[in-house]
Amino acid sequence: MAAKMDAFFVSHGSPTLSIDESVPARGFFKLWRSQVLQTIPRAILVVSAHWETSVPTVNVISGTNDTIYDFYGFPKSMYKLKYPAPGAPELAKKVKDLLQEAGFGPVKEDKTRGLDHGAWVPLMFMYPEANIPVCQLSVQTKKDGTYHYNMGKALAPLRDEGVLVLGSGSATHNLRALGPDDAPIPNWALEFDSWLNQSLINGRYEDVNRFEVKGPNAKMVHPWPDHFYPLHVALGAAGGSAKAELIHSSWTNSSISYSSYRFTSAE
Repeated sequence: MAAKMDAFFVSHGSPTLSIDESVPARGFFKLWRSQVLQTIPRAILVVSAHWETSVPTVNVISGTNDTIYDFYGFPKSMYKLKYPAPGAPELAKKVKDLLQEAGFGPVKEDKTRGLDHGAWVPLMFMYPEANIPVCQLSVQTKKDGTYHYNMGKALAPLRDEGVLVLGSGSATHNLRALGPDDAPIPNWALEFDSWLNQSLINGRYEDVNRFEVKGPNAKMVHPWPDHFYPLHVALGAAGGSAKAELIHSSWTNSSISYSSYRFTSAE
């Protein structure tokens, strides 16, 4: 029997996490297996902010996942990094079936797309051997938080099969409002990050689903919702009675929060 998995949301920040040892969250990801999740997943489903589609889509890769360099103007060394994790075609098919049974169809299959940096950058520290099968599920930015939360609820059975449901995005994400690392964290970012923490810890999940209305400075913090929807999927996958735990908090670029959460099911 596979061990039942908690669901997680991690803030992956800038792709420079892959090479910059000064990023505080780098140590968090490196200590993942010793301090966060000792049980090795059977497979990993990553819901990444960096794959947006009009309808839910899974990548169905039978061989090794390609490493996608979906960023521009960064140091050349970053484009040489590889994360050759095996694909997880059986998991991808199960994700498709669960979503379609829950009314999220049609769910498309992409048989060529590898892992974007929202997946491989954190995973290269969490599971550096790249030996755990990985597949990705896209987000739909024209939908809302409740839609993605319900999508996660449909995927909850995966946790019973030893699948790690991992949302990868950012607790705050406004690339037009970045600053130097040593600059004070702006109040608009601090207020939203604190509101998110308190809402999750106190089980106010409906508020989180309606973050654009309930969250302070929500439009400033998330001008586009792509980096927040992975949290909703992970939260939904843990079930309605889930308990949230803040497992990491740090900042870079003045306003980018790396707040990351574990969602433990009470069921």
